[in-house]
Amino acid sequence: MEKLTRKQQRVYDFILETMMDTGAPPTRAEIADALGFASANAAQAHLQTLHRKGLIELGARRSRGIRLVDQDALTPASNDDSHEDYDGSTLAVIGQVAAGAPMLAVEHVSHRLRIDPNIFSAAPDYLLTVHGDSMTGAGILDGDLLGVKTTTDLRPGQIAVFRVDDEVTVKRFHPDGEHVRLGAENPEYQDIMVDPSRESLTVEGIAVGVIRSIR
Repeated sequence: MEKLTRKQQRVYDFILETMMDTGAPPTRAEIADALGFASANAAQAHLQTLHRKGLIELGARRSRGIRLVDQDALTPASNDDSHEDYDGSTLAVIGQVAAGAPMLAVEHVSHRLRIDPNIFSAAPDYLLTVHGDSMTGAGILDGDLLGVKTTTDLRPGQIAVFRVDDEVTVKRFHPDGEHVRLGAENPEYQDIMVDPSRESLTVEGIAVGVIRSIR
């Protein structure tokens, strides 16, 4: 199979996400609107390329006439982490996080998705469901799936997942003397000031990208 460009990969991933969410493929207009293309014709050009590369089949007489050649991509993986069939492209989707429990605890995993890790800036270890709109200025919206790479190597200005005492939050990291400022990206929200000598602060991982489904 020929390698996809970044735009072609975005189109393919959007088709996959839409079919997994709704059970039906998107229209050309929906692809153009979601991915910021100038017109449905621009989306059609990418679809023709995906067809030529053997990833999709196109039905000329239907507005939603897109079929994935690899139908296995639409099959959700099991929630059972004990299986050895999972490969690096299958990621746990974390929903609500209980106080004190590890991020990847079984009870936190709502399902798993087969995702090409190359769509992220670095390969993520899991996907975190975003709750709230405190980071909209950074393009992270309520309901998005945030790709998270597990690491404690954090640089000033990076967006990361933090656990402050028992609360998990997504914020931008700003060292501030003996304190840490966890910055919001929405003027409606105040930054969180943390005194590590008084509060427990844990870096759960850095943000490496976002997956968004059409709403």
